[in-house]
Amino acid sequence: DKYSLQVPKGVAFSEFRGYETWELVSVSHPVAGGGGTETLNVIVGNPAMIKAYAAGIPGNGKPVPDGAKLAKIQYNVKKSTEAPFNVAVPNTLKDVAFMVKDSKRFADIGGWGYGLFLYDDKTDAFKPEGTGANCGTACHTIVKSKDYVFTRYEKK
Repeated sequence: DKYSLQVPKGVAFSEFRGYETWELVSVSHPVAGGGGTETLNVIVGNPAMIKAYAAGIPGNGKPVPDGAKLAKIQYNVKKSTEAPFNVAVPNTLKDVAFMVKDSKRFADIGGWGYGLFLYDDKTDAFKPEGTGANCGTACHTIVKSKDYVFTRYEKK
């Protein structure tokens, strides 16, 4: 049961129950050769995060409210064998990364707690990666002026 998992001394998968149905925020496509593997990423937000985006946060300089959550669902890619043109499509699930705003619980790391859960296609199971709730802090410090949020809400 994925909802029983927790990053040691970090966030629990159960804190993100229902993420599969959250609203789409954006997509990203890290390309191989840039220091990682090529993936297709879907970023979704819970209702509190979507409400913050609608209010112009974090682009307006205001902090994201406590309770806001984002999930990044990462897929390994493959070339479509059906499309009449060259297109990358999801192959297998790679991992799910979470971030939750809780300015009291994570006061020492910018108010955000992070968690990464790797997916094993062979066993159809997740496993927590790393320890602590700060696994995303170093990367996200780059966007401290946007309350540590990389992803902007895209027009649909």
